[in-house]
Amino acid sequence: MGKSHYEGVFKTIYFIFVYQNQPIMKLGILIQKEHRLLSVAAMLDVFETVNRFYKEQNSHPFFDISLLYFGEAPKSFLEHKLEKADENHFDLILIPAFKQDSIPDALPMNKQWIPWLQHQYFEGASVASFCTGAFLLAMTGLLDGKPATTHINAEKAFADAFPDVNIQADAVITEDSRIYTSGGATNSFHLMMRLIETFCNRKMAVKTAKIFSIDLDRKQQTYFGSFTPSEDHGDDLVKQTQLVIKKNFKEANTIEEIITDVPSSRRNLVRRFKSVTGITPIEYLQKIRIEAAKQLLEQSRQSIMEVMLESGYNDLKSFRALFKKNVGMTPTAYREKFNSVVA
Repeated sequence: MGKSHYEGVFKTIYFIFVYQNQPIMKLGILIQKEHRLLSVAAMLDVFETVNRFYKEQNSHPFFDISLLYFGEAPKSFLEHKLEKADENHFDLILIPAFKQDSIPDALPMNKQWIPWLQHQYFEGASVASFCTGAFLLAMTGLLDGKPATTHINAEKAFADAFPDVNIQADAVITEDSRIYTSGGATNSFHLMMRLIETFCNRKMAVKTAKIFSIDLDRKQQTYFGSFTPSEDHGDDLVKQTQLVIKKNFKEANTIEEIITDVPSSRRNLVRRFKSVTGITPIEYLQKIRIEAAKQLLEQSRQSIMEVMLESGYNDLKSFRALFKKNVGMTPTAYREKFNSVVA
């Protein structure tokens, strides 16, 4: 027999050896009540793509993917492997995002996941939440004392609900002791790339990132957020102050200027304002101004100097520093990234 025959035999034996000895990771994706369908679909797309890459290398799929549920089986994913949550052990568990504005109602509906997630983690599973899925993960207590991120616009609600969690609102992803979280929307893909690099290898993460056009070096999500403070909190004095700031943000510079027509002492106003909003009136003023500047940078052709003046600032160096501190990039970079006005 020729040399090529033996090479073919050895190659076949090698692939059989790799196929039989490569570990298969049990990956569970929660189908919790009020989950966001797109979040689950993205997870399936990414991890099934990884499995396809392994098959193309003549190896078996790296992940054994199951969609986990309590109660009645979901009808949206009948073509996938559905599995009732029980005592089976998983190596990696993913918690999808919740539907927009559904969190207050959804969390009580999903309490049965809490002891199950706790048990899985203490048995050695890694657990990752995506976007607002962090709310369910935090309910388990597994995030207490650990860093976490979520959708940038849900940060305050998360911080209020879970004060023992070290919220890092501008972070794209966090990782601590087999617990992972990601920020909103496309930041979920960055967490998936991190998981692929951790459990597979860097080469597979890069290959997958290229397929999904994921920029692996994103470090923060601050510039995707919007300052949309609630005024429906029941404190008329604070609401009046919020409206005054919104109306006079270009001119007001001090608390005294802000509270001229507000029936309260400075000390009482600051105390009540911070208790309700989480920030002081001056910090609130700065956020309103930065948000105004962002809108102008997105929707106008005004120069940076004109945007600065329209936003209530009069020192360009100070404006740039405050903008970068709050948004995570310079005014010029923000305009280049988000301006929608056709030149």
